[in-house]
Amino acid sequence: MSPTRPRQTDAALLLPGLGGGGLERVMLNLAQGLAGDGLAIDLVVAWPHGTYADRLPEGVRVVSFGVPRMARALVPLVRYLRRERPRALLAGLDYANVIALLARQIARVPTRVVVSGHKHFSEAVPRSPLRRDRLLLPIAVPLSYPRADAVVTVSQASADDLASVARLPRSRIEVISNPVVTDEVLTSMRAPVDHPWLAPDQPPLVINAARLVDTKDHATLLRAFERARSRRPMRLMILGDGEERPRLERLVRDLEIEDDVALPGFFPNPYPYLAAAALFASASTSDALPTVMIEALACGTPVVATNCRSGPAEILDGGRWGRLVPERDPEALADAMLATLDQPPDPDELRSRAADFGVPQAVDRYRAVLGV
Repeated sequence: MSPTRPRQTDAALLLPGLGGGGLERVMLNLAQGLAGDGLAIDLVVAWPHGTYADRLPEGVRVVSFGVPRMARALVPLVRYLRRERPRALLAGLDYANVIALLARQIARVPTRVVVSGHKHFSEAVPRSPLRRDRLLLPIAVPLSYPRADAVVTVSQASADDLASVARLPRSRIEVISNPVVTDEVLTSMRAPVDHPWLAPDQPPLVINAARLVDTKDHATLLRAFERARSRRPMRLMILGDGEERPRLERLVRDLEIEDDVALPGFFPNPYPYLAAAALFASASTSDALPTVMIEALACGTPVVATNCRSGPAEILDGGRWGRLVPERDPEALADAMLATLDQPPDPDELRSRAADFGVPQAVDRYRAVLGV
């Protein structure tokens, strides 16, 4: 009987942690899809805690360094690369990208390193609440990204932006849409929802699901809702949490819309609410490729969004699949919300559009760029 060969890792996916954001969800979807293709996949995380810690994909080995900051993951990552020698390493955040490239250089291993961008760099980084990001990333990215074997972003506009920031030829950047529409999404949206606002005789529910941060501009959404609500009954629910909560709660009171607005916090399974809502509305000022917008389409829910630089216009194909309005314009957003509620699009057509962002398509593209 021949001895058992040690496991050869085909690809490792590097994340700072397992928080409840869109990036984490996308990377977990990708890990599951790659593993489902028969590949040996490691999910390498600096900090193993967070919302998705108990929702890890089957067939994926989790490697945790147990450090709360990505900077402290450099030495453990070097050791991991020397020990496991994965064929490819995909990093999923700007700072993680820099650490991945530095670790490969120190480890002196032949691992193929692919860095990925999931935001509009020139807008998101200057607004980052982390001083480290604002100061270091504009320097570290152009110094390190040219050493990557491949660079991936999630939209054409974010690729154009990153090419300028990282001083890379645009031809070196591959655009791969996020793997968003999974069997879990399609199954979870059918779960029953017991909420009084979703009873048959209630006004239509407008929904949003995103971190309560400045770039999501929920203040404009609230002001738009207040205008639209003055013209017809409706309610608004914003799923998510973040540092903007106190300011948004004050604005709800100031606009006197407390009875028709709910901010219930983060929901690990938002899909039944997305499916039951009459409309998904977004007022973001920066979104590379908003995952939840695609998930809303997968639920057959109409979408209206601000035409911020990058993802929404690409998802909605310039307005073909949902109305686009200027940023920070509550009146235009209110008009779009009302027009969509009055004449909603065919849900089956919306689901068909969302299928373009399925896991199999992304897995095929990532396998090619990872060389696995």
